[in-house]
Amino acid sequence: MDINSIGTWAGEVYKALDNSETRMLGLKQVKKATKLKKDEIMAALGWLGREGKILLTMNDEDLVISLV
Repeated sequence: MDINSIGTWAGEVYKALDNSETRMLGLKQVKKATKLKKDEIMAALGWLGREGKILLTMNDEDLVISLV
């Protein structure tokens, strides 16, 4: 895992969110849309969160990610 990989993963997660109708997906939906592993998604979320591009909330037992 390096900084370039994390940036690439962040781009994939961002595109998946941007392409969704509501610009919001659960963690499981992000995993399915991007084909990334959970640790790769978490690194990408850290990147996007640091840039202020996402909002994280809990819905039942799933983490919900939405674009700001």
